[in-house]
Amino acid sequence: MGLEEKLPSGVLLTSVEKLAGWARARSVWPATFGLACCAIELFQTGSPKHDLARFGMEIARNTPRQADLMIVAGRVSQKMAPVLRQIYDQMPGPKWVISMGACASSGGMFNNYAIVQGVDHIVPVDIYLPGCPPRPEMLLDSVLKLHDKIMNTKLGKDRERQIADLEQAKLGIGPLRMTV
Repeated sequence: MGLEEKLPSGVLLTSVEKLAGWARARSVWPATFGLACCAIELFQTGSPKHDLARFGMEIARNTPRQADLMIVAGRVSQKMAPVLRQIYDQMPGPKWVISMGACASSGGMFNNYAIVQGVDHIVPVDIYLPGCPPRPEMLLDSVLKLHDKIMNTKLGKDRERQIADLEQAKLGIGPLRMTV
């Protein structure tokens, strides 16, 4: 015999943390950072066939001060890396990053001095999306996984310190070196 049995039907009980997580997950505004062929698939995801508006992402912001999700689509050159980091730093918190495509995630087939071998060397990445180029359905799946991650993020006074610690830990991971 709990409180739920004494309330009239139609009353919903939840915690403030879950309600805030649900609201934040349904109001993610992306800043698109399309750099190569993956950007075509990123733009296709906003079309009527796939419809990002179902997930509250119909407003793609071209200014980082109004966006909380950065979708890096395509290869990142060494010249573009400081610009990418500056845009990330201008985004208000909490902020998330999706690395879209093999080139953004690991440099792809471009293993040379001009291409950054993974955007995670510049900004902390929350979701890696493989493929060359990944299909719009795969991006929608990664958005849903990001929604789960956002909904399960804790609230509280130690949250900012926890996010900063996670960001430093992710940026501190060096590249994999293979020895033969």
